[in-house]
Amino acid sequence: MKISKLFMTLPEAYACTPDGMEIDRYGNLILSCPNYADEHMSGCVLRITKDRRVEKWFDVPVHPETGVARNMGIAFDSNWNIYLCDNQGWSERPELLYKGRVLKCEVDDAGNIKKTTVIADHMEHPNGIRIRGEYMYVTQSYLHPVKDPSGKLVSCVYRFRLDEHDIDITNTLEDPHILTTFITQNPETQYGADGIAFDSAGNLYVGNFGDGEVWKLVLNQDGSLKEKSLFAKNPEELKSTDGMVFDENGNLYIADFCANAIVKVTKDGYVSRLAQSPDCDGLDGGLDQPGEPIIYDGKIVASCFDLVTGPGKVNTAHEMPATLAEVDIS
Repeated sequence: MKISKLFMTLPEAYACTPDGMEIDRYGNLILSCPNYADEHMSGCVLRITKDRRVEKWFDVPVHPETGVARNMGIAFDSNWNIYLCDNQGWSERPELLYKGRVLKCEVDDAGNIKKTTVIADHMEHPNGIRIRGEYMYVTQSYLHPVKDPSGKLVSCVYRFRLDEHDIDITNTLEDPHILTTFITQNPETQYGADGIAFDSAGNLYVGNFGDGEVWKLVLNQDGSLKEKSLFAKNPEELKSTDGMVFDENGNLYIADFCANAIVKVTKDGYVSRLAQSPDCDGLDGGLDQPGEPIIYDGKIVASCFDLVTGPGKVNTAHEMPATLAEVDIS
């Protein structure tokens, strides 16, 4: 296996929990920080230049009721507007439940927010987002109001048009924007749809986190679901499916959040662990609970969430400063 290295530490003044990533029009790495580790630190978006200088790009507009933002997954549209999954209810504190949003922010290079649009509101657990054509696809890791006969967790993927706004999500199967649903079988990790990525042919791949599965969704030309099948699963090599990204050769790289690992899945669905770390603080380059991978400058850069502990997790504690790790894939 490959050995991960430290890509950078993040400024403690405004980053304690890194998560989603994108690359902007200038080739800068854009990092979403929901900052769950400090309830008084609201979410922001950082910009990291090619020479690894980091700065806060902008503070995400706060929720009017909670006074904070909790931005996880992010994506750019063709006009470089940024869309964010504001996962207010991640902690599952009762007063924060069903306040999640998908936001569209029009932000200039200096970090001035010109306009904010609420695409969807009242979501239980919006997590990952990808854009293709005129639609955005959003994973929601919990649908607790939906009671499956098995008693197991239901989650889903939503499909929203880029020009839609103020959609009131009910977190039930009555929501017309649901593309597909998942049931998570693993009783030890009841956490559902999470990582999401498109391949070069326009097929959508979604991770069912708790079951360590990757599902392939073939879409119709209008972006609706044509067919769905299990693409990859290997419990020995892949425990959980957080963020994921394709390389130019069609290989899929997954942040295995529970196992402190990065996993590679080839085009034919072969699963192998690429790099793994023991419990660590990330300062020596370890994968300290990786939440999202991105391919940047010929390597994988992984955000280290470093917050969740408990059964099935290698991670045992949160430490500062927050870190990004890198893994060579050449």
